[in-house]
Amino acid sequence: MKRRLLTLFAFITILSLLAACGGQQATEAPKAEEPTKAAEAPKAEEPTKAAEPAAEVKFKAGLLAPGPVNDGGWNQTAYEGLKKIEAELGAEISYVETEQSPAAFEKALRDYASQGYQFILAHGNEYTDAAVTVAPDYPNTFFFLSSSRFFDPKVPNVVGLNTDSSQPCYVFGYVAAKMGKGAGLIGGMEIPPIAEAFTGFINGAKAVNPDFPVKVTYLGNWTDTAAAKEAAISYVDGGADVLLGNADFATQGVFQAMAEKKVMGFSMFGDNTDKAPESILINYLSDYGEGLLEIASQVKDGTFKPTSNYEFGLKDEKVMWLVYNEKAATPVPADLRKEIEGVIAKIASGEINTLAK
Repeated sequence: MKRRLLTLFAFITILSLLAACGGQQATEAPKAEEPTKAAEAPKAEEPTKAAEPAAEVKFKAGLLAPGPVNDGGWNQTAYEGLKKIEAELGAEISYVETEQSPAAFEKALRDYASQGYQFILAHGNEYTDAAVTVAPDYPNTFFFLSSSRFFDPKVPNVVGLNTDSSQPCYVFGYVAAKMGKGAGLIGGMEIPPIAEAFTGFINGAKAVNPDFPVKVTYLGNWTDTAAAKEAAISYVDGGADVLLGNADFATQGVFQAMAEKKVMGFSMFGDNTDKAPESILINYLSDYGEGLLEIASQVKDGTFKPTSNYEFGLKDEKVMWLVYNEKAATPVPADLRKEIEGVIAKIASGEINTLAK
């Protein structure tokens, strides 16, 4: 019995050992648990992009001209000024040669303003009524009027830009009375800037000789060169030996009369010596663009705050000046030129009022 118990006990022991490890294949050691990856630091949140600024508004400048912009005179000065604004300020520019009617003026002004033009030059006093009508509808557009002294706080975006041509014309009259026997003046239309220029001429002549004869004709238009030439020749035939045209494109007829009749004369708003090489004594040159550029730059950067019209004169040497023609048949003599220097200085300082009645 005891032997059986021992045998049974041994058998159970063996079974127990087998149960614990008997012949069992060793399992692979568990792989070291990969460390849990630390949660990746959240990527720095990209800053919210500021809304991109709106595209810069293109600065636009427009011109209304009452005649051809290649007339070698009045209209060309404005066009060259417009080109200067394009070159210096990167402006988008445009021009239109308008019909001579209030309806055409208003339409052209309104067309430019509605297209976002911030600077519009209406090159003549005749555009005033149309500008005053249109301007209140476009408060962000400035309307400039050449040869105008207009300024009204009720319409603050309409501003006159007056180039006082009576000043160089005073010099012309002074020289005419010193060198000639009589003068004939041919204008386009009897509007303030033309009439004032001729008043300056007459005052300059009278300062030398109160009895110096000066006659004036207005054509009623700016383009009739034949009529301008006819008027000029009639004055020469009547005894005048000095001519001055202030009629935009029609002035070409006055130059033709000078050359054919071999009389003395003057040129306004540009060097037209080539049109009457032996006749023109002095060219009145105007870089209107210098004045326009200064104003346009202020309009562009938003600093233009007008309180009156702008007045350009001989004191503004970059805007207007005189050049003698050395190849004239009878050039202005040196002693008279010296005298003229003093006259110009007195005009620039205000001592001489070229428009005095």
